[in-house]
Amino acid sequence: MEEPVAAHSQYEELARQLSAIGAVKREMGRMLPQECPPASAGVLTLLDRHGEMRMSQLAELLAIDMSVTSRHVAHAAERGWIERKPDPADKRSRLLRLTPSGTELLEELAERYTAALARYLDDWSDADVGQLTELLARLRTSFGDCRTRAHHDFTTRTPAG
Repeated sequence: MEEPVAAHSQYEELARQLSAIGAVKREMGRMLPQECPPASAGVLTLLDRHGEMRMSQLAELLAIDMSVTSRHVAHAAERGWIERKPDPADKRSRLLRLTPSGTELLEELAERYTAALARYLDDWSDADVGQLTELLARLRTSFGDCRTRAHHDFTTRTPAG
């Protein structure tokens, strides 16, 4: 079954809009303190959301290679935002945990982000902001856990399916 032409052009426009979100993300990244690049903020956010974890789990959540994750962790640890301690279940592994300094930084980042969004969206109604939030959450849900979807999903589909 072929998709209608109107739906196809809507998906093309959606793809363009999603690509343009990169500019929004870069602008929001400029809100970060110079010593805290977006990757470090991502590490801190995940540790705050999920609690202490091994480097391998963090790499999986970030959907990046272990060597890249290790560099991000080293950057955050050098600044005292996270600590690495031996895993009691496996002494060869380390558990990563947010420090009070990391929690304090995350609170500052949240304030900066919230203030920036309020400034950029000051002409939006509360209902519009709520609808955008709802639709973005729905979009993420529709995509599911993209980390566990292999390249397989895109290579096994037929053009019509």
